[in-house]
Amino acid sequence: MIRNYLKIAFRNLVKNKVFSAINVFGLAIGIATCLIIMLFVQDELSYDKYNEKADRMVRVVFKGTINGEDMKEAVTMAPTASTLKNDYPEVEDATRLRNYGYHKITVGEKTFKDGNLAYVDANFFQIFTLPLIKGDAKTALLEPNTIVITQAMANKYFGKEDPIGKVLTFKDWKQVYKVTGVIEKVPANSHFHFDLFGSMASLEEAKGTSWMESNYFSYLLLRKGQDYKKLEAKLPQLIEKYVAPQLQKALGVTLSEFRKKGNDIRFHLQPLTDIHLYSDFSVSIEPGGDVRYVYIFGAIAIFMILIACINFMNLSTAGASKRAKEVGIRKVLGSVKYELIGQFLLESLMLTFFALALALVMVRIALPLFNDLSGKELSLQFTNYLLVITGLVLFGLLVSLLAGSYPAFFLSSFKPASVLKSKFMAAGKNIGLRSGLVVFQFMISIALIIGTTIVYQQLSYIQSKKLGYNKDQLLVLRNSWALGQNELIFRDQLLRDPRVMNVTVSGYLPAGPTNTNMSGTYPDEKVNQNRRTIIYQVDDQYIPTMGMELVSGRNFSKEFATDSSGIIINETIAKIYGWGKDAVGHTVNRFTDNQGNKKVYKVIGVVKDFHFRSLHEEIAPLAMVLENNSGLIIKVKAQDIPGLLKDIKSQWATFKVEEPFDYAFLDELFNKSYMAEQKTGVILGIFTGLTIFIACLGLFGLATFTAEQRIKEIGIRKVLGANVSQIVILLSVDFVKLILIACLIAFPLGYWGMGKWLQDFAYKVDIEWPVFVLAGAGAIGVALLTISFQAIKAALTNPIKSLKTE
Repeated sequence: MIRNYLKIAFRNLVKNKVFSAINVFGLAIGIATCLIIMLFVQDELSYDKYNEKADRMVRVVFKGTINGEDMKEAVTMAPTASTLKNDYPEVEDATRLRNYGYHKITVGEKTFKDGNLAYVDANFFQIFTLPLIKGDAKTALLEPNTIVITQAMANKYFGKEDPIGKVLTFKDWKQVYKVTGVIEKVPANSHFHFDLFGSMASLEEAKGTSWMESNYFSYLLLRKGQDYKKLEAKLPQLIEKYVAPQLQKALGVTLSEFRKKGNDIRFHLQPLTDIHLYSDFSVSIEPGGDVRYVYIFGAIAIFMILIACINFMNLSTAGASKRAKEVGIRKVLGSVKYELIGQFLLESLMLTFFALALALVMVRIALPLFNDLSGKELSLQFTNYLLVITGLVLFGLLVSLLAGSYPAFFLSSFKPASVLKSKFMAAGKNIGLRSGLVVFQFMISIALIIGTTIVYQQLSYIQSKKLGYNKDQLLVLRNSWALGQNELIFRDQLLRDPRVMNVTVSGYLPAGPTNTNMSGTYPDEKVNQNRRTIIYQVDDQYIPTMGMELVSGRNFSKEFATDSSGIIINETIAKIYGWGKDAVGHTVNRFTDNQGNKKVYKVIGVVKDFHFRSLHEEIAPLAMVLENNSGLIIKVKAQDIPGLLKDIKSQWATFKVEEPFDYAFLDELFNKSYMAEQKTGVILGIFTGLTIFIACLGLFGLATFTAEQRIKEIGIRKVLGANVSQIVILLSVDFVKLILIACLIAFPLGYWGMGKWLQDFAYKVDIEWPVFVLAGAGAIGVALLTISFQAIKAALTNPIKSLKTE
């Protein structure tokens, strides 16, 4: 019997080539999209789970409110980890990590600058599952000036030689480190990625007891059965015992007085596996993911497979009238309903597995492109063939049942007497169900159109918003520090070039990765109004080079020797201190260490607020001081930039420094700051286009079904004088009604969803009604184009052919 089913199924698929191809292609796109998104979601949810003890590991984070300013930092103080281990029996072990970035490393006569360095405690590799392939994890980092490196770095530095016992020289601070261990690599799904792990014993500052400076990522390994929430509830004791005395010494207020003024500081614990998706800290090791995008893409995957299955139903039922007599004859000859259901489910299964095979090919082709967009390294892993094949078979069965069950029961329910007398008509409830499915498809499509449009509007807003400085034609030389004392000579040479408008010596940029220098400041002698303030070390040419505007006072000047104790503040800090436009002449006290020592500055100017952080964040307090710094920012003319770059590179070469000539334009650095949003916008746009395409396939099926059902009505209308346009309108109006219903549902959903997404931006676009009108009009336009093909075909059919059986 199965063999007979397969024969009939194959004949029907071949007979209806166009419908079969559309069915397979639409289902394949849906399955392929679903598989890619599933790989993405699985990767996002897998972060840090490679650690064998991940379920017992937490990170200590620091949060608080000081003078109305919220603080969220993933870094804590040097003694935090050891104190928690010693004072709380719930903690089995604790370790720290200090991010030290990239530095020049010399091996023999070769110099490298591509190894990312972190300092870690000696027990780090006993807590994190990063097995050493050479060396002993228990002893590798016990001694100062020892280091563990990855296999990739070992191959780069030493080739095929055994790296154990070899030395690396860090030129920046002229220290030699002995290689005592090698790990294979840090897994891709880790919240940190370092190539070099130096012993924390090498850092004298790591032995400090200050609770007023945060530089260390602290991790705890809890004992089995311990609830991190219960431990977190005890952490206020840590503040009172250790932080409060130093706070009083620095600010002159007790912890209770500090809190009475609306301030607070506290420690929290964050599960290790939450770090990647649930981190919104101002200081972190690497940019993390966002759980909202996991939800969004996960929902898209579900909707895509549902829409693809809906198409299958619509296309299958669209051809039902062609198979009505087949069903009637088979029932007359003795076929029972369950046999017909089995027949149609088998056809569904064949189509589904054809689609699944095609989907796997699509995934193979599309994954490299998706990886480029998302920055991932996703792949279809076939290391466990049995598990993968079983999963794919079960997935195919699920999809075939989901897609084929309704057509199977629908087709097998035909009454032979009716269909053999050519009186077969779809029941009203079936028409209603198919119409509901179309509404669902286009509701999702329209909501995605709205979402994609608003994402691109926000990105456009970011690009065009007035930032308070001019990011165009600013050339940044970040490694000019390598010139040493020749940096100023190089600057003077640049200024002699007529294509150079201005040059400033500073490494502080309001876009892209930049130096971070933060100090506590307070106005006049009001220490109780202490605010954390970003400090820019600049020269007298910084403000004019960056195109910033002073709203009061003046810029730094070489004509005023006292400017070494002068300070320029932004409008935000002037407002916070209550000075407004009258800030010039007041004093700003800046803490220079954690012991309460300070330096007093006189305000000489107020710079107009500019966005020196992402537009996700509001403008924070910022001050500029006249202090030595490295890094050149060059304002250039638009003409002959390639020629200028070539000449600058030649001048750089004359100084014979080891650092290569490396530059970037500030507008490029600015755009990179929003790379995640840009990638999300592109991916969302692609998925939206695919969703609309698949929805239109379903609409094509329903239009075909309707045209076939009304073919005699169309013939009668044409005989009575109806023209083609009238017939097209007749067949289209019902579908337009369905799209309008979908719009009414999708509009509030889109408004709510994008409102949630925009909450993450401090500066954002307004969601306005034209977006919804365009989304609805676009959906209707695409739908009409889809419908018109079948409508025009039906309208042009010779009425004699459709009426000859009457």
